[in-house]
Amino acid sequence: MKKNNYIFALLLACATMTFNSCSDLEPVDYAEINPSNFPKTESDIESLVYSCYYPLRGSWWDGMFSTSERGIQFLNDATTGILTGTFGEQKKCSELNYFPETTGITWFYYTRSKQYSGGYSQKISRCTLVLDDIANSNLDEATKQKYEAEVRCARAFLSYMLYDMYGPLVVAPLEVLKNPLAEKPLPRLSRAEMVKFIEDDLLFAGEHLPLPGNTEYGRFSRGLAKMLLIRLYLHETGDYKYPEGLTHGDKSNYDKVIKLARELKEAQYGYALQSDYNAMFARGGQGAGNKEIIFALPCTYEGPTQNQWHMMVLPTNYADHGMGSGWGTVTSTWYFYNSFEPGDTRRQGLVTSYKSSDGTIIDRNTPQSPLAAGPIPLKIGYDTGVKGSGGYTDIDIVLFRFADVYLSLAEGLCMHQGASTADLHEAIDNVNVVRNRAGLPNLSYADYPTAEDVLNAILKERWHEFWCENGQYRSDLIRYHRLVPLVKTINQSPYAEEYKEIYPLPLEVITDGKGLVKQNPGY
Repeated sequence: MKKNNYIFALLLACATMTFNSCSDLEPVDYAEINPSNFPKTESDIESLVYSCYYPLRGSWWDGMFSTSERGIQFLNDATTGILTGTFGEQKKCSELNYFPETTGITWFYYTRSKQYSGGYSQKISRCTLVLDDIANSNLDEATKQKYEAEVRCARAFLSYMLYDMYGPLVVAPLEVLKNPLAEKPLPRLSRAEMVKFIEDDLLFAGEHLPLPGNTEYGRFSRGLAKMLLIRLYLHETGDYKYPEGLTHGDKSNYDKVIKLARELKEAQYGYALQSDYNAMFARGGQGAGNKEIIFALPCTYEGPTQNQWHMMVLPTNYADHGMGSGWGTVTSTWYFYNSFEPGDTRRQGLVTSYKSSDGTIIDRNTPQSPLAAGPIPLKIGYDTGVKGSGGYTDIDIVLFRFADVYLSLAEGLCMHQGASTADLHEAIDNVNVVRNRAGLPNLSYADYPTAEDVLNAILKERWHEFWCENGQYRSDLIRYHRLVPLVKTINQSPYAEEYKEIYPLPLEVITDGKGLVKQNPGY
């Protein structure tokens, strides 16, 4: 019996795809594909490796980092006051008004609804099958390790993002995946099992991926693997309520964060802060020459990774800076805008007024203003090419930057067990590096005498530094149980309860689990 169901049409469609163009795609006769002839060559294996990047791109239909309501940054930032909306999932997230029936939020895990692409948990299984293909290939061990490192980084990347949103996942082992006709419901992993699954992948990737200077822009590097480890270890310092009960964080993870952050500061990685914050998000501000970027998604007007942020945020009557109108789906909040200090250059992207199509100037005081709830969150620069491109820009989607290393090191220093006065001072020094680039003065040691004081400063800097990038500020707040109080302060939502820190699993997953898969507490 042929087991052609291991080979997905979408997987092979991107098999010959580079990161910057779809022009090399060639038709494939899927009827001729079976385990005896695919994968066979190194080119075949490389095609499978590329396919594991596919869900981690920006695409409205099936890209996790779509710059729209179909992307995790959009929704996660809406929970933190960075974004808000008057309708749709953005409004629900800003109020923490979501439940297992809220498909627009649960689908990232999984859905059978034809209105969505199926979710991303199954993409983890695809990575597992690709790893098996690599292991059984005729490639030499060094080449196998190179490709295995990329796939394990992709699998960990996917797994961490979903784990952060939904808690421990259902992860199918290889033996189950290789016997797809046998129905076998599986339970969710425990927290410890989930963390080990992600950590093992990232430790392998961190050992075998090339250094950033030897990595093609847009591909995974050793620096990204270490940055994802930092995010995982920070996450694992918190206490969370999962179906297994209240689970406690491990504070020794702060020491791991310190070690990794110091390593990423070493010259061998080649990272450096850019002098101009806003230029990083303008046209021409990304690419291999930008040494602050740890990982970004290269975008073109045609795809396969597409950035439609202008269309999402520009109002329907916008006519300024050579650009036309957008869809006006989301704004920032005035609460977020007012939290910045005067002179903070990072606030420049929060646009407080604009010229409309009839020539009038619109601001928050204009009757029925699109800016009533908040300014335009135009994190990326203007691009007049959007008009003729179907709404897309060629400004890349920046996901992780070296500034995160400074603030992660600061957090580790001030929160690890036995933190000394010298540790607190070093933490403040790292925060000041980020502040100075934003045009702000140093924080003084005297004003931040305790670890809690320093932590407050770090979280505020994270809020202001990484808005509208990867949506991770939600995670920063949750590990200290500060998300719900912030939402209540901003909009007094009656739905803001502590159990909403974790998104619910979709109903299909609970049903398909046949009693083995438990819903997150509170739902």
